[in-house]
Amino acid sequence: MKVGSVQVFRFLSGMFGTDVGIDLGTTNIVVYVKGKGIVINEPSAVAIRKKIKGGGNIEVIAVGREAKAMAGKTPTGVYTIWPMQDGVIANFDMTEELIRYCLKKAAGGSMVLSHPRVVISVPAEVTEVERKAVIDATLGAGAREAYVVEEPVAAAIGVGLPIKEPRGSMILDIGGGTSEVAVLSLGGIVVTNSLRTAGQDMDEAIIAMLRQKYALLIGETTAEEVKIQIGSALPLEEELEMAVKGRDLADGLPKADVVTSSEVREALEPIIRRIEDMVKVALEQTPPELSKDIVDQGIILSGGVSQLRGLPERLSKSLSTPVIVAEDPLFSVAQGVGKILENLDDMKKVLLSVEKGSQ
Repeated sequence: MKVGSVQVFRFLSGMFGTDVGIDLGTTNIVVYVKGKGIVINEPSAVAIRKKIKGGGNIEVIAVGREAKAMAGKTPTGVYTIWPMQDGVIANFDMTEELIRYCLKKAAGGSMVLSHPRVVISVPAEVTEVERKAVIDATLGAGAREAYVVEEPVAAAIGVGLPIKEPRGSMILDIGGGTSEVAVLSLGGIVVTNSLRTAGQDMDEAIIAMLRQKYALLIGETTAEEVKIQIGSALPLEEELEMAVKGRDLADGLPKADVVTSSEVREALEPIIRRIEDMVKVALEQTPPELSKDIVDQGIILSGGVSQLRGLPERLSKSLSTPVIVAEDPLFSVAQGVGKILENLDDMKKVLLSVEKGSQ
């Protein structure tokens, strides 16, 4: 392609391409399209088949919801993987496939003239190498430009916190792979703390409890269902119970056991305590003037785990500060990325970096 043709192609890509925002989570990927809002909310899963012929090449056979539905049910040679682990890229090629799938779907199924500008979120405490990997994967998936924003900043913007004002705002985001807390003022992060412990670790704790207590083996999808249906952070007025089905570790046969919410709560307790301790450290590091603002305004809780029964009350009691769940906690980061997209030129100062592709 000649230089003139490249310039025309870039012009057309910019004219027809739609700006896209991505909340690239460990368990879910949420995509915001400028002018349309949230258009995609799917699991961050990729199903692959390893080809024996042709040197063991890998073929992507499903992405997103369809790939998650295959988890634990695939025949030999087919695997469902989550390319994001603890909020960072664990499998670069599959992350690129995941982003490409989302960009294509956001563009209506065609990437021919759609090379959008993309704003993508990353955990606040990622390394330069991890951040560069996200940018490279986004550009490799077909983006014209890739902007990076820290997740706590995006979440705070998404829930409408006044982060540009000279007063303290605190947000606690508990997702699938990471828990992050940040104090923001004058458009930037003053204090941040993170933990690579979150929703997935809760699922694993439930799996371990059932294995140890009932000799019952279950998968991650079932563990997540148990967490959602009967999980809690505080004792309930009326404790819940649920029949959980899996495989008997003693004889390998299918079996079901009735599990109570108190048993699940006991399994989740160490993880909730770690999250509490992380927030306490951040509060101890917060300047006194900003601490006063946080007491007045409260801590905003976002992310999927914020919906765990009794969690806001538990945190409020242990931290001696009001804790309020965001209006739409699952989509706080995506909504924030969307607000940045809608005013990209004005919001560039909250972005970490930008890279341009070679298209």
